Amino acid sequence: MERVVGALGAISAFLAVLGGAFGAHALRARLTPDLLAVFETGARYQMYHALALLFVAWTLSRWTSAWLLGGAWLFVIGTLLFSGSLYLLALTGARWWGAVTPLGGVCFLAGWVCVAWGLLRTP
Repeated sequence: MERVVGALGAISAFLAVLGGAFGAHALRARLTPDLLAVFETGARYQMYHALALLFVAWTLSRWTSAWLLGGAWLFVIGTLLFSGSLYLLALTGARWWGAVTPLGGVCFLAGWVCVAWGLLRTP
């Protein structure tokens, strides 16, 4: 399973770099500064959690833990909800996407708790 988690981390990091470049070059002239900042926040948090997935993949290669794996899946879901909603908000201007963003943030927080608990509880 560590290969799947690692691959998801690498793919997410690739997409975060792609999104960041797209925002910096293609969207700079099309979005207002506040919507561009929203887009960049999505890309930044996607990269943070892509790196977290790579870390969890590494830890899973050393220790088997349902908590670590659960944390990885929460990072994936959190990225889809948090970063995805920010991308959609910035690109569509539909402010209601902002209501989805905190759900992704909760997934990120729960993921970090799972990872910490998994590291503490794994022999």
